[in-house]
Amino acid sequence: MLESGQSVAEFLSSVLPVPGDSRLEDEFQRPLVTLTFAQSLDGKIAGKEGKQLILSGRESMLMTHWMRTNHDAILVGIGTALNDDPQLNSRHIPENERPSHLPRPVILDANLRLKPDCKLLKNYREGKGRRPWVICDANSTSDDGRKSTLEDAGARVIGVPSVDGFITISDLLKVLYDFGIKTLMVEGGATIIGSFLAEAARSKPNTIIDTLIITIAPTLIGDDGVGYDKKLSATQIPSLKHIRTEVMGRDVVIVSSLE
Repeated sequence: MLESGQSVAEFLSSVLPVPGDSRLEDEFQRPLVTLTFAQSLDGKIAGKEGKQLILSGRESMLMTHWMRTNHDAILVGIGTALNDDPQLNSRHIPENERPSHLPRPVILDANLRLKPDCKLLKNYREGKGRRPWVICDANSTSDDGRKSTLEDAGARVIGVPSVDGFITISDLLKVLYDFGIKTLMVEGGATIIGSFLAEAARSKPNTIIDTLIITIAPTLIGDDGVGYDKKLSATQIPSLKHIRTEVMGRDVVIVSSLE
């Protein structure tokens, strides 16, 4: 069982790939990607209609915050940004142990629905977080002033051309790589998780996800909860190779690579 910050940091260093050690970064022009999330025993990651659930216990939550410090940026979808109003920082690490590095918050928000008074932008304005990047659909013809409103609130808005109304995962990763992001932590929500898994299954060989880290909490949510696999068919599930399993407090953390 991992408990101390040092042992958690050692655990992460043993399972996360190191930038520069993989040919994928330069060959495919994308960051190293860690997909990670917490789920219940019945595979739910959120409550009814996407309501936030605190599934992780103290120990696995601490692990997640340490993991954030190992990445250049953290990606969430607009659903998570609106429902959870996350901070995407490392505040649970004791101050005397906390690394100075803060990851860059990135929000995939095709139609610019992020609220200008969200915690991510508030933290940036108060000097407590890095400037959030908002990834939107560059093909959108009108934003009703939402782009300038978010920019005035502190966001950097980056347009990525869509295909049939959707921003593709590969195009998103290429843009982030071009902006200097070499390691990316993807935290959710359900649509983002499902999209990354489906794209990884379609990509032969897998050039989308390097590491999958799932925290399983000893609780059941039921049918009202939201899962990430609702729209994933058997052909959209990538093959996994087990790397390591650890008990963290009450939770189990499973690490796999994608084949």
